[in-house]
Amino acid sequence: MKVTSVKAENLSRARSLVKEAAGQGAQLVVLPEFFNSPYGTSFFSSYAEKIPGESTQTLSQAAKESRVYLVGGSIPEEDEGRLYNTCVLLLKHRKIHLFDIDVPGKIRFQESETLSPGNTLSMFQTPFCQVGVGICYDIRFAEWAHSYSRKGAQLLVYPGAFNMTTGPAHWELLQRARAVDNQVYVATAAPAREESASYVSWGHSMVVNPWGEVVSKAGPEEALVYADLDLQYLADVRRQIPITAQRRDDLYALTSAPGGWSS
Repeated sequence: MKVTSVKAENLSRARSLVKEAAGQGAQLVVLPEFFNSPYGTSFFSSYAEKIPGESTQTLSQAAKESRVYLVGGSIPEEDEGRLYNTCVLLLKHRKIHLFDIDVPGKIRFQESETLSPGNTLSMFQTPFCQVGVGICYDIRFAEWAHSYSRKGAQLLVYPGAFNMTTGPAHWELLQRARAVDNQVYVATAAPAREESASYVSWGHSMVVNPWGEVVSKAGPEEALVYADLDLQYLADVRRQIPITAQRRDDLYALTSAPGGWSS
C-alpha cells in the first residue's frame, strides 16, 4: 500500500476517533505516537512532512469541529533536512529522549539513526488543567516529569508505543511512578497491537491518578479510554502527603536550562 493511501486512512481514522470521543463528552483528546505512519526507522523519512502540513491541518480541523483540546500523538516531522518525532497541540513538542536501546536476544531499536532530538519542555494551559507533554521514552526520565510538576502541571500526557519486551515490564509501572512522584494525573495513548507489523506495540493506553491508581485502561486492541480529572482530589493528595513542601532544596535541587521551555 502506498504511503499516501496509508496516511490518508490513518488520518481519517484519527479524525473519526476524535469526533467519537467528543461525542462522549471528552474535552481533551490524546492520540498515539506516530498515529499517521508505521513505527520504524525505515518508514520515518517516507512519511515525514513539514508543519503545517497535511496531518496537522487535519488535526486542527478535527479539534475545531469537535471543540476539543487535541494532543496530536506524534508524526514524523521534516525541518531543514532533519527528522523529528513531533507532537502538535497548542504548541509543537519534539521528542527529547530518543529511543536507542539494545536488549540482547529481544530488541534493538535506534531512533537516532534517523531522528534528531528536540530541546524544549512543552506545557500548555486549558480552562480545566495545566498539561505537560512528553513522548514515549521521555516517560523513563523522572527529572523530566518533575520539571513539569514544579512548573504547575496537573496532567502529564505521553503518546507512546512501548513494545512487547518493555511494555509488559515497564509501561504501567512507569506511569504509576510518574504519577506518584509528582502527584499528578498521567495519561498515555498507544497504538493498538498489530501482530503483523514490523514493530509490535504493547498497546494498553491508560490514565493513572495522583495516588498511583489506574483509573481507566484499554487492552491491546483499538479502544477509546475515558477518565475524569478531579483537581480537588489532586489537591487533597498533595495536602495529605506534602512532598513539595518537604523537599530538601538545601541538599538537592533540579534546574532547567534557560530557554528550555515552550508554552
